[in-house]
Amino acid sequence: MSKIVLESIQSSLSTIPGMKYVDEDWGQLDDYSPNPPTQFPLALIDIGALQYSDIGKDKTATPQNRQMATGTIVISIANLKLTNTSARAPQPQKDKAWAIWDIVQSVHAKLHGVVVGGSAGAMMRTAMRKVKRDDGIQEYEVTYTIGMTNV
Repeated sequence: MSKIVLESIQSSLSTIPGMKYVDEDWGQLDDYSPNPPTQFPLALIDIGALQYSDIGKDKTATPQNRQMATGTIVISIANLKLTNTSARAPQPQKDKAWAIWDIVQSVHAKLHGVVVGGSAGAMMRTAMRKVKRDDGIQEYEVTYTIGMTNV
């Protein structure tokens, strides 16, 4: 089930114009400064946590013990920010520097309220946080809650 969800999210995010790298998060932005094995802008997909509960048995299914899962999907969105957005900066420079926010909105438009496959319910955004970095990469983690049944 988790693989179906991750592949569905990857497929959806890959259609965002200008998105150059979409993959499962296996640590591409960790400890690779200044040259992570990616292209920018990017979206990295990870399962933050899943909580399982027992919903009974179905003797015709494998496995027979059925469960429901609720948890989080974390999308790390990153771009290189090599220019500033100060009030006196030239407008084209500022537009490029503010681009991360267009990417965050595009990711949200693709995922919020969307059923991503299998027996998973709709993804609902529940949190966002800035990741502090010292390498010129601007990164935000957006967390979505998801529910799955009969897993």
